[in-house]
Amino acid sequence: MAARGVSPSVNRLLQAVKCSSVQARCCALLQSRCCAAHGRAQYSTVHSPQEKTFDKILIANRGEIACRVIKTCKKMGIRTVAVHSDVDASAVHVKMADEAFCVGPAPTSQSYLNMDAIMDAIRLTGAQAVHPGYGFLSENKEFAKRLAAEGVSFIGPDTHAIQAMGDKIESKLIAKAAKVNTIPGFDGVVQNVEEAVKIAQDIGYPVMIKASAGGGGKGMRIAWNDEETREGFRFSSQEAASSFGDDRLLIEKYIDNPRHIEIQVLADKHGNALWLNERECSIQRRNQKVVEEAPSTFLDPGTRRAMGEQAVQLAKAVQYSSAGTVEFLVDSQKNFYFLEMNTRLQVEHPITECITGLDLVEQMIRVARGYELQHRQEDIPIRGWAVESRVYAEDPYKSFGLPSIGRLSQYQEPLSLSNVRVDSGIQEGSDISIYYDPMISKLVTFGATRAEALSRMEAALDHYVIRGVAHNIPLLREIITHPRFVSGDISTNFLPEVYPDGFKGHRLGAAGRRELLAAAAALHVTAQLRSHNILGELRVSSSVPRASRWSLAAELGDDRLSLEVSKSGDVYSVEVDGGTVEVRGQWNLASPLLPVTINGSERMLQCLSRDASGLVVLQYLGTVFKVRVLSKLASELMSYMPEKVPEDTSSILRSPMPGTVVTVSVKPGDTVAEGQEICVIEAMKMQNSLTAAKQAKVKSVHCRSGETVGEGDLLVELE
Repeated sequence: MAARGVSPSVNRLLQAVKCSSVQARCCALLQSRCCAAHGRAQYSTVHSPQEKTFDKILIANRGEIACRVIKTCKKMGIRTVAVHSDVDASAVHVKMADEAFCVGPAPTSQSYLNMDAIMDAIRLTGAQAVHPGYGFLSENKEFAKRLAAEGVSFIGPDTHAIQAMGDKIESKLIAKAAKVNTIPGFDGVVQNVEEAVKIAQDIGYPVMIKASAGGGGKGMRIAWNDEETREGFRFSSQEAASSFGDDRLLIEKYIDNPRHIEIQVLADKHGNALWLNERECSIQRRNQKVVEEAPSTFLDPGTRRAMGEQAVQLAKAVQYSSAGTVEFLVDSQKNFYFLEMNTRLQVEHPITECITGLDLVEQMIRVARGYELQHRQEDIPIRGWAVESRVYAEDPYKSFGLPSIGRLSQYQEPLSLSNVRVDSGIQEGSDISIYYDPMISKLVTFGATRAEALSRMEAALDHYVIRGVAHNIPLLREIITHPRFVSGDISTNFLPEVYPDGFKGHRLGAAGRRELLAAAAALHVTAQLRSHNILGELRVSSSVPRASRWSLAAELGDDRLSLEVSKSGDVYSVEVDGGTVEVRGQWNLASPLLPVTINGSERMLQCLSRDASGLVVLQYLGTVFKVRVLSKLASELMSYMPEKVPEDTSSILRSPMPGTVVTVSVKPGDTVAEGQEICVIEAMKMQNSLTAAKQAKVKSVHCRSGETVGEGDLLVELE
């Protein structure tokens, strides 16, 4: 490990030059961004240079949360140290920091979880404090103890609170003692699978099996019968050991159709504690949040206050200091039950910042330095509405999101829109790797009302350009525009209830189909006209008048239609499927964004690709559609082209995602039944069981335990 080997002043200059584009995007003052919609709240704080905190802080994390912490440190005049793995050497958080240290190779256990290497970085740089972000070492009491022994401030709670709230069994007992509502369940550690079945039967199905030391949805399974309890016990214990180094499990009653609502708390070292309102986090897949908002449409002022007061009671019971989050499950009658306390900065903290005007990272730094809170409970109102969409490098068509890896060949955040905030740690050219969480960014919009915030989120998703990896923008856009979500009728079961057969993308009605075909036809004609010109003039001079009407053929899915297109000025009139559609657009074919007006409605198209066969791939209403547009003659000739025969997937098993093979349960010659587990793939610390599509004999096995596989790799062949 070595520092960059330059003086601090030269280092700052180099960083300023090297990262000018990143700084322009990332270093806008958070406070002004969050308060822009409603005016600055009277209690909002702007850091005072006279208030001494720390000279240098090391951020023991990576990606967007490391960038987020660095932004506030810059605002407060604090120098920063980034740590990184070898594959993250060119990451955005490394470029943003004043100094950077490599702490090991790509696997997290050898880098971002490598306490020895991080402690070395602290000593060599002279960092006075460490902000752990979320995940990794943020809730590791041993790390906090080692920092305290070195006289380095941990920007978070003390070890007692981390230990008490980090163990779900102990935290539940403490919550009961603090008169916080808790979920019925077994308070001890489940010893083995048979005990798990007996406990589940005693509690009554359904039950939740969860890692005692867990968080972030890892090590959690819902069981509705004895068989699912046995399977859940196995997978949860394996995921818990992999993610947290602790395979202990607990079991509690599963609250059917619950809402997941959490309370942000903030406390200092002088006994003062506040609750900063709630966040609605019910839209989840695999127990991980997808869309959050603040406040919740469901809570009334009385329930909000009761939840806030209980959250503060719990924080005071463990002498909590710093920002933290108390999570609750809320049933249809607004009964709420303690779920867990996260003793760290939460992923979705930006929406709380937007509705309160507080910079939570700044508050954490002040508390760690020993200052008292500047606000009282009555100073914390709710101003406007904020919505956060977690943008992931995932394929939403596979189990609502299986990881995708690759390089961001094109990347453009929708920061040109008003009241939009993007917390990210990547840029064009960044790699999304198998080693880390596939989050690309947290997209936040805010407004005076919920409708305003949702409208801005819809526009922001349409303006977000991501190329090179699969992403979940199609799913996010469908969620925030779905009538159930818009009305506030949601629970943690929202996704499986709304999409029982899995997510299929936006389903076009007759009008939507006509609009898409008309837009594709207008794009096709525009491209044809441009190909005839150079520098605004015809490539070949001709006295023949230029065409103003075109007869085309189009294919969308299994449908084949005729289109008649006419052009007058910048308006295309397209006759399609028995109707006429008018399309007006700014057809800059070099831009990834194509703003158009279709029958008077403003839309944002993204053209992902076009080829010589007439195939155009468009992102429309968030979903990617493939449309083929050709002249009538070219369409007739296309019928003579051979079609590719689709692969028979019933006799083979391919990896649905990049990951690591955990176990292989079969060998050549074995007979497997339909639905029988063949192997387990771990991706981003989540384990996924892959099963046989039919009863057959195993012909060959192409993978082994511990091997890394890519999406689409052949794993097993059946006869």
